[in-house]
Amino acid sequence: MDSSRNPKSEAWLRYAHELGLGPFHLDRPPRSASEPETAAQRSSPPVSFDLQGPATSSSSVLASSILGGRSLPGGQVGFSSDHASPRSSGVFTTEGISQRVSPNPLPPSLFEERIENDSLERIRTDIGPSCNRCKLHKARTNIVFGVGNPKAELVFVGEGPGHDEDVQAEPFVGRAGKLLTQMIEAMGLRRPDVYICNVVKCRPPENRLPEKDEITTCSPYLVRQLDVIKPKVICCLGACSAQTLLNTTQGISRYRGAWFDYRGAKLIATYHPAYLLRNPAAKGEVWKDLQKIMALLGLQPLKKK
Repeated sequence: MDSSRNPKSEAWLRYAHELGLGPFHLDRPPRSASEPETAAQRSSPPVSFDLQGPATSSSSVLASSILGGRSLPGGQVGFSSDHASPRSSGVFTTEGISQRVSPNPLPPSLFEERIENDSLERIRTDIGPSCNRCKLHKARTNIVFGVGNPKAELVFVGEGPGHDEDVQAEPFVGRAGKLLTQMIEAMGLRRPDVYICNVVKCRPPENRLPEKDEITTCSPYLVRQLDVIKPKVICCLGACSAQTLLNTTQGISRYRGAWFDYRGAKLIATYHPAYLLRNPAAKGEVWKDLQKIMALLGLQPLKKK
């Protein structure tokens, strides 16, 4: 590369090299003996962040591809709603420490920008009553769009409908749904006060996890739902929804209970109610996560009679 012809590219490559994103070959003149060597030139360790530390309601984590995840349409995270592109560079902040996050080189998605005059009804219409965009349509009974307050301050996002949800066309109405209702009421709210939806809108066979291609196809509609509702808090129930919105493949134990910024909302991940049915001992950890949400929204717990 001729640095005299393209100084901007030269500067960008130097910056990436100093972040440890290289190695890159830079065709540049040798540094003269009188030119001082900077600390960054002497040592350029890779940028890494630990998400396992204790989280507080004041900690803010800006997530990006640094989490090591897959790329999903519209699922980029860690940037507020006033950013034109969620894949532009951002600042990762936790425990008072800031580091520059490198730009994501992936091409822009059609679903990154908010759709003008979008609405939940328009999204439902766009999906259609007989969607066949992915293979999940082959065995489903109903499309399970979402339910609740269209202006809710709190949105719960699960992975996908189960048998009862597929029959009733409403998310979280089975055993796990009843537990979620109890969780909501313990926070001093009712189901109609919040909004509940899933990453995919059709039931995966045998209640398996949604597969990557199914998530890629359906998750843009979830992103649109969240953009329309504009909640203050998004609570991801389980690893699937958290991985989708945080654009990562890491297990939920790495970031459960931590706060993230997501397109103008605060996002927190906790265990899925179905997991709690199998592992009741984890309810205490989930309650701690719900208390963080309550503190942020100024909610008071339900008083026992």
